[in-house]
Amino acid sequence: LMAFAPPKNMDGPKLQTKMSTWTPLNHQLMNDKVFEERRALLGKWFDKWTDGQRRRILIDLLERCSLAQQKFCSKQLQDRVPVEALDFTTKLPRVLSLYIFSFLDPRSLCRCAQVSWHWKYLTELDQLWMLKCLRFGWYINFSPTPFEQGIWKKHYIEMVKELHVTRPKVSLSQALTSKEGRLVPLTAIPNASSCSPHLPFGVML
Repeated sequence: LMAFAPPKNMDGPKLQTKMSTWTPLNHQLMNDKVFEERRALLGKWFDKWTDGQRRRILIDLLERCSLAQQKFCSKQLQDRVPVEALDFTTKLPRVLSLYIFSFLDPRSLCRCAQVSWHWKYLTELDQLWMLKCLRFGWYINFSPTPFEQGIWKKHYIEMVKELHVTRPKVSLSQALTSKEGRLVPLTAIPNASSCSPHLPFGVML
């Protein structure tokens, strides 16, 4: 081209239709038409590729995507891919999660508290441990403030520790069997007062 030649018209109709392999960015209707044609062609190619080839293409496309586009792909995958495992405490209302946890014994609740911080928060709520304490007649002599959490669990642990420390002077086998080998009531056993009347056999922690 000559240095002083007039510039070509970049918006003319020839530039829009001259090269069929070009995407005419300055003509929206033709742009959409060419895009749909190439999209259909890409779909036909993708159907003929092997699984390994498809994976390579997907990786190449993801590497070319921006962060916003990658987030869009992640959202699409979450909506389409079946969920294999789901934390029910993040989907159900808290009252239902607590109802499910209420069927667990204290030892299982302590194990659940090791799953995550959210599970630890739920399994240490007073709504769960207060019922377990009241079942054995273990009360607290003060009213906890709303900012005090886990009071009933701590109280349960302290009461169980006292049961482990304060052991009866008579073993269970000796207490239930007389000299003649017959079973006798607990009231007829000497020093039976050392046994707590509220001793919850089978308490686990």
